[in-house]
Amino acid sequence: MTPGYRAEVVTEETAFAGLAPAWGRLYGRSPTATPFQSHAWLHSWWLSYGRPGRLRVVLVRAGGELVAAAPLMRVTRPVPSLVPLGGAISDYADVLLDAAHAAAAPAALAEGLAAAARTALIDFREVRPGAAAERVYERWRGPRRRVSDSLCLELPAVPMADLVARLPSAKAQQRARAKLRRLRALGVERSVVRPDEVERALRRLLELHRLQWQGRKVTAEHLRPRFRDHLVRSVAEMARTGDAVVTEFRLDDDVVAVDLTLVSGRLTGGYLYGAHPRLRERKADVAVMLLEACAERARGGPPGTLSLLRGNEPYKHHWRPVPVVNQRLLLARRHTAPLLAAVVYGAGVRLRGKELLRRRTGRTGGGGS
Repeated sequence: MTPGYRAEVVTEETAFAGLAPAWGRLYGRSPTATPFQSHAWLHSWWLSYGRPGRLRVVLVRAGGELVAAAPLMRVTRPVPSLVPLGGAISDYADVLLDAAHAAAAPAALAEGLAAAARTALIDFREVRPGAAAERVYERWRGPRRRVSDSLCLELPAVPMADLVARLPSAKAQQRARAKLRRLRALGVERSVVRPDEVERALRRLLELHRLQWQGRKVTAEHLRPRFRDHLVRSVAEMARTGDAVVTEFRLDDDVVAVDLTLVSGRLTGGYLYGAHPRLRERKADVAVMLLEACAERARGGPPGTLSLLRGNEPYKHHWRPVPVVNQRLLLARRHTAPLLAAVVYGAGVRLRGKELLRRRTGRTGGGGS
């Protein structure tokens, strides 16, 4: 182990729960972390989706203080692997690295990961470019591969007026301003939900989400009780710490939409919303309404990113976002190199299959979160 650093692996749920204060301090000192790396999100996810005996949280300490962490779990399919907590409902995965230990902590965490992996591959999915996991990848001493993962679309975190100014023509800008005026004329009002009211608001969000997708294809996980329990449990805490903002939209004194935006130092992302069909019946542009609220949340901090999160849906391109491809970082030891080769081959086959399907159907969109 790197001199002055000590690695350990947490495998018990109670021990992971007890890490909340130290994890919160480390999260605050990890400049590239997203809300999906907060303790509230990850521990709640484990309570809803984790399986006994699979937890593998790799920690690195210096002088007793937590300076690096990799929240992982062991899976057996398609190959034995350590994968990030957060699963498919999290748009970004990463490790935490204390900026004050930037020189040595990545190498120490890489060594801890190598010891924890044993006969398993380490498979970091959905790593945002520039994330801390890249620095661990750079210091990995065994076989490694980097392949493309999901596409995200990103905008600058600027006021709505500046987002409108990004539109490609004067006519498009005029239409966007007309939609904003329409929202004002209808009397749509928005307000941030207090932390003690978040649970009620999130249940309303999920009710509206179910209603808006009724009769159409929807992400099935969003309708399941385990997702509801995770969302309520995690966001109630995240709203208290400033990592989440829940916004309600009212029309004629009725709550007609609820939005959940996740917030970190450099990134703000609209995660999930529910909107009553009544809004569209009244000719209200829901996408414009939500983007304006999300942009408002992002204005308070340093210059950053307003992420539209995963998915290549055509409506997102209206705002001329920058396409950013998440990465999949695969780390192996010498005796697990065959597992790495198998996963890379499988990822290539799936990618070629998706490209072929898009060409045949003429589709440009992808699934979002």
